[in-house]
Amino acid sequence: MRILVVGAGFSGAVIARELAEAGHKVTVLESRTHVAGNCHTERCAETGILVHVYGPHIFHTDDAEVWAYVNRYARFQPYAHRVKATVGGQVFGLPLSLHTINQFFGRAFRPEEARRFILDDQAQPSQHEPRSFEEQALAMMGPALYQAFFRGYTEKQWGLSPDQLPASILKRLPMRFSYEDSYFAHRFQGLPEAGYTALVAGILDHPGIDVHLDCPYTPEQGQRADHLFWSGPLDGYFGNRLGDLGYRTLDFERFTAQGDWQGCAVMNYPDRDTPYTRITEHKHFSPWERHEMTVCYREYPRACTPGDIPYYPIRLTQEKLLLAQYERLAAEECGVSFVGRLGTYRYIDMDVTIREALDAARGFLAGHARRSATVAAL
Repeated sequence: MRILVVGAGFSGAVIARELAEAGHKVTVLESRTHVAGNCHTERCAETGILVHVYGPHIFHTDDAEVWAYVNRYARFQPYAHRVKATVGGQVFGLPLSLHTINQFFGRAFRPEEARRFILDDQAQPSQHEPRSFEEQALAMMGPALYQAFFRGYTEKQWGLSPDQLPASILKRLPMRFSYEDSYFAHRFQGLPEAGYTALVAGILDHPGIDVHLDCPYTPEQGQRADHLFWSGPLDGYFGNRLGDLGYRTLDFERFTAQGDWQGCAVMNYPDRDTPYTRITEHKHFSPWERHEMTVCYREYPRACTPGDIPYYPIRLTQEKLLLAQYERLAAEECGVSFVGRLGTYRYIDMDVTIREALDAARGFLAGHARRSATVAAL
């Protein structure tokens, strides 16, 4: 079969590798000049620091098979992600933990005391299941913590008032009544020592895979394939003929300095009068290395326009209605599988992306085997 994969991020690379190992010849098209998509990492020529070019990506998962899979292609170093926040001229730890609660309110609560304080004195439960981000925040932590850590950050991140955003966005964030300050709680956490681009290149390194960089997809290429795996934007496959699905994008302000700029990998700035959402300092994503200089990025979210890199699907009511129309078009396509974050218009972590790519490839191979057996029996 002639198999075409569009996109050389994790979805495309994993699918291509699985099919190539099953004996198929696979062509991968990538419109950028590098593999790994938004996970792309590269060495800064000025400092030698390994930089997460499109923003930091931390690998974390409870999926043992996915963890074993990525470790086949890269050496991972242990890494516990910790985030700080500058609020009102003070630095706090995130996610909200017992330390943050005690520091913010000037108290020395034990875990159960803090839990009771938040529940009885701070939280404002609604009379119904929280529908918006703001309702969820007020019911979960109360107005003081919400205003300090989440309202301004959320407005900058999404360009909307939190009362217009779904409660599900906040439900993903933990609140801990302990001094555990790791951002993620998964069993397996780490970062590839040589970066994500080297990891994805390793997955694609197979004689049955032909990779073409700086090569945008054209419909003529799809017509020559027996099956197409599309990991690009869902609306882009259809020429955006029903309209554009909404995304937020990021502008980065890069700067270098001597020594250590902020002492941590990520410093959030929730205050509404600070125009950026966070500063990332990339030397801290490789703590096993030593560098005299440092590279930092200030992040400025904004609405995604044509030609921008899409980062975060908005998925509000208007986008969901448009998504349903595109999904109906996708269901009518023969010989095309829509995969990955962009192909399914969802924000999913790297481990879920890999899991779904493995499942998609295995499902395709099983279906191909059944069809071949049926033909052979005729």
